[in-house]
Amino acid sequence: MKLKVYAGPYEFDAWLECEKAPKTSEAFRKLLPYEGDIVHVRWSGEGVWIPLGDYTFGVDYENHTSHPAPGHIILYPGGISETEILLAYGGVDFSSKMGQLAGNHFITITSNLDKLPELGNAVLWKGAHKIRFEAA
Repeated sequence: MKLKVYAGPYEFDAWLECEKAPKTSEAFRKLLPYEGDIVHVRWSGEGVWIPLGDYTFGVDYENHTSHPAPGHIILYPGGISETEILLAYGGVDFSSKMGQLAGNHFITITSNLDKLPELGNAVLWKGAHKIRFEAA
């Protein structure tokens, strides 16, 4: 399923990974359009995240990774750390203060990948930015 992702002043095309992460994709699809705030990660490297506290998507691990590639968006469904969505813009070793984590890779950015470092640096140096996901 095609998506549009608007983050700060940037617009990205994206793909919802329905075959690789069907349960996570379906849970997120039901929330569209989805809006939140991204802040820079604390332990994971070059990424931004949406902290979701104790919100539950009702999914377990599927298509999970600790090292999402730039443009990969993962969902950590909660457990030893809070629920979160993370967008990698560079090298990521997905972790929290509790240690290494794994998240479900469920969205892939497919356009304007060269703008991801600009977005990440803007969040790092200027603070939180709005993000919006919608069906394309």
